[in-house]
Amino acid sequence: MQLPYPLLLLLGRAIGLLVFAIPTARRHITLRNLELCFPELDERARQRLARANFVSLGIALFETGMAWWWPRWRFMRLIEVDGLEHLKGLEGRGIMLLGAHFTTLEIGGAAIAGTLSMDGMYRAHKNPVLDFVQARGRISKRLGDCVVFERKDVRGTMKALKAGRTLWYGPDQDYGLRQGLFAPFFGQQAATVYATARFSDKTGAAVVPFCHYRKPWGRGYRMQLGAPLDNFPSGDDLADATRINAIIEKMVRVAPEQYLWAHKRFKNRPPGEADVYAVKGN
Repeated sequence: MQLPYPLLLLLGRAIGLLVFAIPTARRHITLRNLELCFPELDERARQRLARANFVSLGIALFETGMAWWWPRWRFMRLIEVDGLEHLKGLEGRGIMLLGAHFTTLEIGGAAIAGTLSMDGMYRAHKNPVLDFVQARGRISKRLGDCVVFERKDVRGTMKALKAGRTLWYGPDQDYGLRQGLFAPFFGQQAATVYATARFSDKTGAAVVPFCHYRKPWGRGYRMQLGAPLDNFPSGDDLADATRINAIIEKMVRVAPEQYLWAHKRFKNRPPGEADVYAVKGN
């Protein structure tokens, strides 16, 4: 990871293009998601967007190493943070940074954690070595005495928010309906967790939109903090989940090629609806 940044981008691009050329399940999922979410695009346009998305995934491989192992001084030279003024007046109050699973996820986490004291969340790996490396990597640039919580550690995250900590939280993946419901996302019914509203309600934490984008032409990264959500939660789980999905959708439309489309976002379906990822002819 000591190679020059422009060279890392070129290597990532080459890997992304190579993987896109292979007819994998992930390519099928990506193209299907784009078909569902961007019906206004023709097939050629969706292919171009999917190709750009795989380039973004290839670059993300190297960005993970940058985020975890580059010295802080070198890493932060590439970072621009906008919207810190939105955190004023929230001192002493828990803050949930409402994030999304972009391919720049590791960059975004390390960048904002290098700017303010922030806890994080991760999904544990079955491989204990990978799990350790991931957890350690995600605290490498964090300021203060931070904690990285496993996704299922609800008690720990709530305790941190009640204590006035800042926590990154991304509710934009399909975790089923045990703690969620169907809410619209890009015009599709998507299984959406209602934990964002529940955490905010039980801890008094503010919910602050947070997104991160890769700038063009190797010019680094832009972090964007939005204004805290007002009148949230409303007490209506569907209304709150719909609002959260709309915010994330707006983030994604800024740079759709940088979003993680390889995830089965619409895996769970309402009763009577077929599997949207089934391969035609099978």
